[in-house]
Amino acid sequence: MSSTIRKIIFLVVLLGLTFVAYAYMIKPANQELTTQRNKVTQDLAKLIELEKATADAESIAKQMEEMKNAIDFFESKLPPKSEIHTVLEDITVIAKNQGLTSKSIRTLKQKTYEGYIEKPLKMELSGDFSSYYSFLLELEKMDRIAKIQELSLKKKSKHEGQTEAVFVVSVFFQDSQS
Repeated sequence: MSSTIRKIIFLVVLLGLTFVAYAYMIKPANQELTTQRNKVTQDLAKLIELEKATADAESIAKQMEEMKNAIDFFESKLPPKSEIHTVLEDITVIAKNQGLTSKSIRTLKQKTYEGYIEKPLKMELSGDFSSYYSFLLELEKMDRIAKIQELSLKKKSKHEGQTEAVFVVSVFFQDSQS
């Protein structure tokens, strides 16, 4: 065989090996590499979603803790139902200390809600306006939750600067059944 034919056969064999190597080794490896890249991309997307969900869950947990603290704070301001006489006594002491005369105090029908009870008290007091103002400021400073629902002031015709007040103050208590 001549040297030229050998070179041609060698070139054909070399080209054949290149084709076989590409068709059976390189092309499948490239396809597998593309498949793995797509899988990694999908996994990264899922990981990002998971991190976002985790951050959201932590945020919700933090909000739940804040809500629990707020509920605990407000429940600490609600005395047990058995202490209604103490709160009523505190209100009458505040009224007397501010120079108001108590005409009558009546309890109205209580309202029960989920977790707490609202006990309205209708009070009739007499005194001057600054005494009422001081009374309301002291009532606001109480360590218990109370709300003035109705308030009407009437001037006493016989005494200058004196008024009569009729109001409903609601005091809130824990519902021991909840």
